[in-house]
Amino acid sequence: MPITADDLGKSTQPYQQSIDARWLMAYAAALGDMLPEYLDTTRPDGIIGHPVFPVALEWEPILRQVEEDWFPGELTPQERAMGVHAMHDLHLHQPVRCGEGFSTHMTQIGVYARSPGAFQVSKLVTVDAQGAPLFTTYMQNLMRGVELHGADRFIEQPPALPDFPDFSEINQDPRRVSIEVAAEQAHVYTECARIWAPIHTDRSVALAAGLPDIILHGTCTLALAVSAVIRELGIKPASINRIGCRFSEMVLMPSTLTLVINVHTQNAVSFELLTANGAAALSQAFLCWGN
Repeated sequence: MPITADDLGKSTQPYQQSIDARWLMAYAAALGDMLPEYLDTTRPDGIIGHPVFPVALEWEPILRQVEEDWFPGELTPQERAMGVHAMHDLHLHQPVRCGEGFSTHMTQIGVYARSPGAFQVSKLVTVDAQGAPLFTTYMQNLMRGVELHGADRFIEQPPALPDFPDFSEINQDPRRVSIEVAAEQAHVYTECARIWAPIHTDRSVALAAGLPDIILHGTCTLALAVSAVIRELGIKPASINRIGCRFSEMVLMPSTLTLVINVHTQNAVSFELLTANGAAALSQAFLCWGN
């Protein structure tokens, strides 16, 4: 069935979760990222989550949307299975720390059509136990082969992406860094992040979905790249306030990826992540930070 704009503005019920040190440390360890900010529980202020950790807290609320009578529309199970994570824009309002009573809700804010299918744009808002903003995510999912009934429509426009200068305007050369993805990476990430979708770990499910094999989670691909950018540029994880990308190409395992750091300004960097054949696994990727 086609997607419509009927569900725009409707939100899921808030879903509450707790974060403990075990979850934060496991997420970083799944990426091979051993920075003390993520693992040293003797630090005076305690540990913080990896900047991409919010995707782990958002996963269960995303899954629970199907429990809503109206959400997300009238797609068949087969059509839902054609959905892929297309774009991600994460805004970090404060570092993620251990605690209780974190609440997340999800709202449909837009739909639009392009040649591959229909896109659903969602906004996820997570607050702490006191109601203070923790992080906000603008997520776009592509429903491959599904039509949009009616015109493109938004009730809220996602924020504009950061603007970077052209290479011709600056004296910088791209920096390239190799990232090794182990054969077991998806299985380890699945359990440590607590993000389970069978196309990432069950080969029979992946093949039935038309994939050549199990594929790495897009969020794991992004997190590996972010860890490498932080190491290369010496960025303080607690200062990062925005991360985004377009997921463009699947990542098989094992494989060697190439991080290309394109433009580095005072408080932001643009980058892409290439597969072994030169295709962009991540495109239009960026990371921003404060003081």
